[in-house]
Amino acid sequence: MEPYSKEPVTLIEHVFPGDTNDHDTLFGGKLLSIMDKAGGISCSKFAHREFVTISIDTLKFIAPARQGDLLEVTGKVVYTSTHTACSKVTALAVDKGTWDKKKICEGYFFFVAIDSMMRPIPIPQFVVENDEEQIEWDKAKQIRNNMIAQKSD
Repeated sequence: MEPYSKEPVTLIEHVFPGDTNDHDTLFGGKLLSIMDKAGGISCSKFAHREFVTISIDTLKFIAPARQGDLLEVTGKVVYTSTHTACSKVTALAVDKGTWDKKKICEGYFFFVAIDSMMRPIPIPQFVVENDEEQIEWDKAKQIRNNMIAQKSD
């Protein structure tokens, strides 16, 4: 079983007034929702399967997005196991006045492929092709191993 696409998925969203707090910055939960969606779609594109979120790890909020900014959120599959895929998701805020981009958040989102009865199903496996992919594979595998170790405690 071969992957269908290793290409990343990018979502573009506008930060509207209803998406912000009293400081006119984006709610973290709103950003997390968009990031989860980008990660899930990247896994579906990779494996042509339906996925559900099982874990979010090493999520770092780096800087705020402000009302009026655009959000550019990219998910890319970086790791797989038998039924699980990990997408590294990066969010950028784009200032529409200057079109400058800044990274605002990044994290590793783990998903499990499911059938119509919500049972885990096998997925195609990610094949590392270069040093950059190996670094991300190793990082995601370590996160997964830590997650499994904590589960057995």
